Amino acid sequence: MTVTLADVAARAQVSPATVSRVLNGNYPVAASTRERVLKAVDDLDYVLNGPASALAAATSDLVGILVNDIADPFFGIMASAIQSEIGGPGGRAGGERLAVVCNTGGSPERELTYLTLLQRQRAAAVVLTGGAIEDAQHKAAMDAKLRKLADAGTRVVLCGRPQAPETGAIALTFDNRGGGQELTEHLIRLGHRRLGYIAGPEERTTTRHRLEGHRDALAAHGIEEDPRWTVHGRYDRRSGYEATLELLRRDPSLTAVVAANDSVALGACAALRESGRRIPDDVSVAGFDDLPFSIDAVPALTTVRLPLAEAGARAGRIAMGREEAPPGGIASVRGELMVRGSTAGPRG
Repeated sequence: MTVTLADVAARAQVSPATVSRVLNGNYPVAASTRERVLKAVDDLDYVLNGPASALAAATSDLVGILVNDIADPFFGIMASAIQSEIGGPGGRAGGERLAVVCNTGGSPERELTYLTLLQRQRAAAVVLTGGAIEDAQHKAAMDAKLRKLADAGTRVVLCGRPQAPETGAIALTFDNRGGGQELTEHLIRLGHRRLGYIAGPEERTTTRHRLEGHRDALAAHGIEEDPRWTVHGRYDRRSGYEATLELLRRDPSLTAVVAANDSVALGACAALRESGRRIPDDVSVAGFDDLPFSIDAVPALTTVRLPLAEAGARAGRIAMGREEAPPGGIASVRGELMVRGSTAGPRG
């Protein structure tokens, strides 16, 4: 049975005119109403018109790239590399493909909304970057959405996030757990036994995997973790600054701080300097990702280098069908420990 505009309006509890405004994008509509309408469109698999319905299995020249925060170099580097592989001829009739970067701001609702919009536009490919949100309801909704996209002919690639089983997505995953373990083991080998850890948001897979690696290293060396030594926050400099002050308040005797990423590590360094502590003489600091500014920090950051540009470029080629998918549809991308001046053995 054909789904009508009226059916969508009834499901969203709005007028047909409001549905039309949302779909045509030619009139301002409240964000909550817009998302309700788009959800109804998605739930009912509504297609705008007859010709579009006939083309439902076809794809356009549009490629969507979902990022958490385009201002964060972690995402900016990947998005740029993905787009570099999308540009150039290859679309319908030999035309250019159009890459659209969708900034979710970390919102689960926006993530789903963007995927709905890309599905409506019959995107040729969608690349999702960064960690996933660990919420059972959101995961179920995401899995269903990715499956719909794949079934409609959209190639779905995950870059830096865990594989989504049964979705048809291809995954290039980062070995965050292995990198986290190697980083902490480096500090332990230097002689550190009191290590503070600044973790990212608790609901993110990246946060959990890096923290698990850190804890694996502690356990492997018989170091009992003190609950005071772990603080969660955002993946930004301010969070690192505030979390470090909190760690020092909880335990002033810490000799090392492991940060969730390099931006957090910069904030940690600032807090330590303001507290009169020298890096690495009094406290060592380590980051993760090896973002471009890491080597220019003073002292340069010890970190785990993730090949963000290389992984993004590969994701772009796979999305465009110019490179074979890895065996089983998944490949693990390992990081490399970069030892620099921000870490040294504890003094005294």
